[in-house]
Amino acid sequence: MEDLLASWDGESVSVHRDRETDTWMFICVHSTRLGSAAGGTRMKHYPRPTDALADGMRLSEAMSLKFACVDFPHGGGKAVIALPTPDIPRGDARRRLLHEYGSFINSLGGLYSCAPDMNTSAVDMDVIAEVSPYVFCKTEAAGGSGDTAPDTAVGVLHGIRASCLYAFGSDDLSQRTVVVQGAGGVGGRLIELLGEEDVNVIATDIEPHRLAALRDKGVQCVAAEDALATECDVLAPCATGGIINSRSIPELRCRVIAGAANNQLETPGDADLLRKRGIAYAPDFVINAGGVLHGGGLEEQHWTRAELDAKLLGIGTAVTEIFDRADRDGISTDAAARRIAVGRIQSAPVRS
Repeated sequence: MEDLLASWDGESVSVHRDRETDTWMFICVHSTRLGSAAGGTRMKHYPRPTDALADGMRLSEAMSLKFACVDFPHGGGKAVIALPTPDIPRGDARRRLLHEYGSFINSLGGLYSCAPDMNTSAVDMDVIAEVSPYVFCKTEAAGGSGDTAPDTAVGVLHGIRASCLYAFGSDDLSQRTVVVQGAGGVGGRLIELLGEEDVNVIATDIEPHRLAALRDKGVQCVAAEDALATECDVLAPCATGGIINSRSIPELRCRVIAGAANNQLETPGDADLLRKRGIAYAPDFVINAGGVLHGGGLEEQHWTRAELDAKLLGIGTAVTEIFDRADRDGISTDAAARRIAVGRIQSAPVRS
């Protein structure tokens, strides 16, 4: 754990252990140059607490880059609730744990505000808000903006259009073939949006019931283990991270990678491998920014629906800017996006 902390360029890590369940909680704040930190809350089991900490660090950095790339006034943070077993708590046990987490957030005095992420939902944000004011994306019934997944999918769609314009010279998606890996909240909605664009959608998911539901709707499906090697125009990863790596890249049969999953690249160097193969990669921390625009825009900035739609459309503009910068500087799109984001962060005044 000491080595992780020593090698990280973030600002702070706060740690709490729930003694009743032996659950570790980490709140990682990467940057507050653009504003107080905000980001999702991931609840899952990790083999070791250090694995949970490493995940939180990576994700909080991605949040800093995401906010900067879409010009939103927050810094990057992320929280991880590291469960002692793979069993996800339910009922009263879950409520008690979320209240404990909310009290932990309060102890930071507004440094970090939470939102949903893996295995947490808008309903969970309602529960946390019973003890903490530092919460985004509660249910609409509780005065929040509700589910971020639909607008995240809209942002991804705009990013796919921009990526196809770069790769193929046209943003017309009709008759393009798109593989959507992961048909959960974001991936499922993206499949619907692509269907409305007359796209040839091929879907996959590790959950049999989701695949069955997609087949019932007439969506072509492939086995999860075959998705990355399936021939297509666009691969849209919408599940877990780390799938684009030195082992999978030689097997890819796509021209574009543009999807919602966080941390799609196993290492930053994988973006260079994609560039060498001529695969256009839309950095995930930009293309999946629709969720933060939805939650922060509606709840904090009080945008109208029309204003939010314009901001979501701007994700495509941001992706185009990244491709142009990458070509101009002769670097990968991941490196280009980071240069743009870091430049904006460093030019911001230091907050007292």
